[in-house]
Amino acid sequence: MTDAAAPGAVGRRRFIAPARADVDRACFAHPLFAAFAEYQGLMVAADWPTLSALNRQLALSGKQLVEQDDELLADGLHYEQRIARGQIATRPCNWHDLFNALVWARYPAVKAALNARQCQNIGRNPPGQRTRAQAALTQFDETGVIVRVRDASLLHAWGRHDWHALFVDGAAQWRSGDIAVSAVFGHALMEQALLPSRLLVGKCVVVRGDDDAQVVEQVAQAIARADVLNDPLELRPLPLMGIPGWHAAQGADFYQLADYFRPLREGRQYPAPLRHDQRS
Repeated sequence: MTDAAAPGAVGRRRFIAPARADVDRACFAHPLFAAFAEYQGLMVAADWPTLSALNRQLALSGKQLVEQDDELLADGLHYEQRIARGQIATRPCNWHDLFNALVWARYPAVKAALNARQCQNIGRNPPGQRTRAQAALTQFDETGVIVRVRDASLLHAWGRHDWHALFVDGAAQWRSGDIAVSAVFGHALMEQALLPSRLLVGKCVVVRGDDDAQVVEQVAQAIARADVLNDPLELRPLPLMGIPGWHAAQGADFYQLADYFRPLREGRQYPAPLRHDQRS
């Protein structure tokens, strides 16, 4: 279970995605899926795409989806180590793994940077233990969102968890693009968005910039250089359904949901945003 949904709604139970036949295809019109419109056929079709079909249709940058079965797992390799060798272990007929494949196709540079960093960290701790960097990399892989800002005016409200100032007073800036989601990266977020009632929380890397493609590339470079994602506490939580237009029930009472719009923990601070022209 990730932190993709408000614990007040579902606790910490492992999320179980609905059956393909039970998914209302209207959910794919949500802004969360906007960057994946070219793959909509793979999401809305009545039948699951086969792995061979996905390998033909998706540009996976030298990677190949392979079925995660007992024979594959018997090699003793870590999941990330197989990816470094070109194999993405994938469960057929599985929403989580389908969305993972779509993210590989849509944002290959970010995915590759995450994989390289994960492989660097494997073996640094005894079996069953992970570094803080591994935890951060995994959180971003599962629930990551890249947010672009043109100026820092709303970052102060966000940093205080002043959600009313960020979403209600700042609504015009969201609509104008002064602050915007450049990329929904986390495939666990996509999986949970199959249920429109879910109140999703993204874990964000923030970049000062104007161009979404440049911002995403900057994040890929920053991950590769280990400038970011060295500790989970770097990531800014963002209640995504608070973004203007992202949820149908955005009345005054909605922003009072304390289990979703959580106050800032004492002592918690977030790093300054990256800049699109930042270099190491």
